[in-house]
Amino acid sequence: MTHQFHSTVLREYDIRGVIGETLGPDDARAIGRGFGTRIIRSGGKKVAVGYDGRISSPILEHALVEGLNACGVDVVRVGMGPTPMLYYAEASMEDVDGGIQITGSHNPANYNGFKMVLGGLPFFGADIVDLGRMAAVGDWVSGSGTSETHDIMPAYIDRLVEGIKGIGHEQLAGLRIGWDAGNGAAGPALELLTARLPGTHVLLFTEVDGNFPNHHPDPTEEKNLADLRTTVAANNLDFGVAFDGDGDRIGAIDGKGRIIWGDQLLMIYAEDLLRMVPGAMIIADVKASQALFDRVAELGGKPLMWNTGHSLIKSKMKETGAPLAGEMSGHVFFAHDYYGFDDALYAAVRLIAASVRLGKSVTQLRGEMPPMINTPELRFQVDESRKFAVIDEVKARLKAEGADVNETDGARVSTPDGWWLLRASNTQDVLVARAESSSEEGLARLMAMIDAQLAASGLERGPQAGH
Repeated sequence: MTHQFHSTVLREYDIRGVIGETLGPDDARAIGRGFGTRIIRSGGKKVAVGYDGRISSPILEHALVEGLNACGVDVVRVGMGPTPMLYYAEASMEDVDGGIQITGSHNPANYNGFKMVLGGLPFFGADIVDLGRMAAVGDWVSGSGTSETHDIMPAYIDRLVEGIKGIGHEQLAGLRIGWDAGNGAAGPALELLTARLPGTHVLLFTEVDGNFPNHHPDPTEEKNLADLRTTVAANNLDFGVAFDGDGDRIGAIDGKGRIIWGDQLLMIYAEDLLRMVPGAMIIADVKASQALFDRVAELGGKPLMWNTGHSLIKSKMKETGAPLAGEMSGHVFFAHDYYGFDDALYAAVRLIAASVRLGKSVTQLRGEMPPMINTPELRFQVDESRKFAVIDEVKARLKAEGADVNETDGARVSTPDGWWLLRASNTQDVLVARAESSSEEGLARLMAMIDAQLAASGLERGPQAGH
């Protein structure tokens, strides 16, 4: 038996495709066979499997379990829930050797995919490519595994609540918070979580619906926060949090409706954490504001700029022992008092805890941040065969000019006006640009520099490419 995946399905950080077009049950079965073979060959035996609220998820889950069982792998089915609940199962259950979550994350309703973890480490890059090679030649072990169902949700909720341990009930009782699940997989968990937290909690769209009838569950897009803003204003709430479709990315707004972007959330978490772990390293991706790196240093921490990509950040945390990391995209990783994986529900609890411990409202914390003017993430199409070459050309020209360049992930250039970034997306045929300055004039000059570099490589900043 062999299997061929569609050329677009096996990606850098996950596996994903369009249901009925590029992804179906046969692919799920082959993923199970490949991952299961890796488990058996590494001396393992058991895998936890979960899935999100998409309409196609139960069918893929059934086929995935079949594939794992056909290798002799025993499966613990934790059912529907957020991706971090599956990560929690893999991290906390003693005899579990790996985990797979079926999720389309923040993609449109007709997409689905798989996120995987093996031995506590993200399974990505070359590992994912290897699943394709194994399938093409049928390089799979055979056996007969078992399947059991385990309701891990209560234990997961207990673990989330530990994020406020040591804080008195009376300090939390006055808080008023809005929560927008966006009809994603985090909804039921948020209902259980908020029932355990002191204070007033107003919940939106916690009913799981794979068609996402209210708004698309991507909290990094401002338009998707409109309902939360309205709710925070109407109910005079202190702040609001929102979640992506599978609960591993957080979005937030303060009591005035101002967005708290991923790097700004990290500034709040860093201030709280560095009081408890002085001098700690804090990691953020290359798209994060210079204000964050400066703030971490000012608070006595060690800021580290690293590559964009949740798997890459998680791996770097393991390597360095950093207790906290985050990305602009809303992935936040706590290894301090937690497991180091991206969990937006836990991040929400830690935001509550940080506000109380720092003795400042979230609105005050957001208001104290330096006013920076920045572009959103600008994405534009470029031929797949050209995208990395263009970045190399840009770096070579900048070096020749003697520019101040950080080459961690693409080219991030610092100037007296601020900084600009040009990098190749790992997951799509696009270049990503971003710029930040303290003035509109400065931002215009930075954008002109980006345009000049693109022009020198025969490109222009054309129409925006979608996600």
